[in-house]
Formats: sequence, C-alpha cells, structure tokens
Amino acid sequence: MSPVRSIIAVGLLGSLIFPASVAAQEMIADTSARKQPLTSWGVQFEELEYRYSDNDEELAVWNADFFYGTDELKVRWLTKGEYAIDEQAYEGLENQLVGQVPISEFFDAKAGVRFDTPEGPDRTYAVLGVAGLAPQWFEIDANLYLSDEGDTSAGLDAEYELLLTNYWILSATFDATVAFSEDREIGVGKGLVSTETGLRLSYDLVDRAFSPYVGVVHERKYGDTADFAEVEGGGTEDWFAVIGARIAF
Repeated sequence: MSPVRSIIAVGLLGSLIFPASVAAQEMIADTSARKQPLTSWGVQFEELEYRYSDNDEELAVWNADFFYGTDELKVRWLTKGEYAIDEQAYEGLENQLVGQVPISEFFDAKAGVRFDTPEGPDRTYAVLGVAGLAPQWFEIDANLYLSDEGDTSAGLDAEYELLLTNYWILSATFDATVAFSEDREIGVGKGLVSTETGLRLSYDLVDRAFSPYVGVVHERKYGDTADFAEVEGGGTEDWFAVIGARIAF
C-alpha cells in the first residue's frame, strides 16, 4: 500500500474509532453516576395541628420528620409533642435520632436513641424498629424501647390513606403503646398504656407539599396507667376536634 493510501486509511479508521471511544466513555461515566447513591434531605410534618377537647382543653400538636442521606442509609430526627395552650406547658415531648437502612423492598430497619420529657423525670431510650409499607397499603412504624431505668416498652403507629379524589384524602391513624414493666415516676403502668385513633380529611393544595385538614382524635389510657392518671387528677379519655396541615419540603 502506498504511503498516501496508508495515511488516508489511518485517518478514516481514527475518525470511526475516536467518536465510538468517546461515546463508550460517556456511557461508562453515565452508568457509574447512576450507580452512585443520591443524597437527599427533607422535612415533613405529618401533623401540625390545633386540638380542642370535649372538656375545653386546647393543645398544639406536631409530629415531624427531618431526614438526610441516601436510599442505603438515612439519618432521621423524629420529633413530636403536645403543648397545653392554657397551662403553657408541655404534656409530652419526644425526640428520636435514628439511622435507617433498607431490609426488604418495602421495609427499613432503624436504630438510635430517644429522649423524652414526660410528666415527671426525663427519660432516655435505646430504639430498635422497622418502618415501611405493609400489605393493603398500610404504613407501619413499629419500635421497641429500652429506657435508662431498664424498663422496656413497644410502640406501633399505623396509617391508611383513602384517595377520595385526586385532591381529597381521608386518613385513618392508630397509635398504641405497650409497657412490659412499670415506670410509675412517669405515670406508666405495665400492659397496654394508651391508644390514639384519628380520622382526618385533607385537601391537597400543593402536590402533597401542603395539605390542610380537619378531623377528630380519640385518646385513651388503660389499666394501671389510667389509675395513675386518676390519682394525679387527670383524665383517662378525651375526644378532640382538630384542624391543621401536612407540610413537606
């Protein structure tokens, strides 16, 4: 082959190979980028509401989740509380700091610590739990707690959302707490401690980011926990009308 033909052949071959090589490198880089876990953060108030009870008690209530991390590992700060407006005092204040990792397609495991400011001495707990989507589309959050006093308890939060239209959503919630040992200093007896059942009708104003709602909530204490509350002059059962909003950003 003549030198001229060789030069032309090399040039043509290079013009074919170089774009293919660049495209292959871009595909590899794009695939590698997709494999990298995406870091995200967010804030969600499941409940931010005002409650008015059948005995004229007024409460400000919140239940919020602050999270940061990836699908493989998230760090979450979970906070909820009840503030008595007339008494200007907390009826309950709970904060959890947990790490969360996936254990199946629909469930995550979590572990961390919980700090409580109840009626009485403060308490610190170790937390171990699972959270996710159960069959029939129930959102489940179940936790086991071990306090710094050596007392164990468990909590179950469940929620079901019924989509009435694209904007109107009816949510049913159920929370229950069970204690495996007595902690009288904070008014907790052994056995079923309390339940809270709620029904809220919300309207999705901004693509699930802002949804005002109205509803009703029923709270009840049981067993020795109810007895302790009565001794202290408190009630064991309340009905509340609620108005609030779900907020996410």
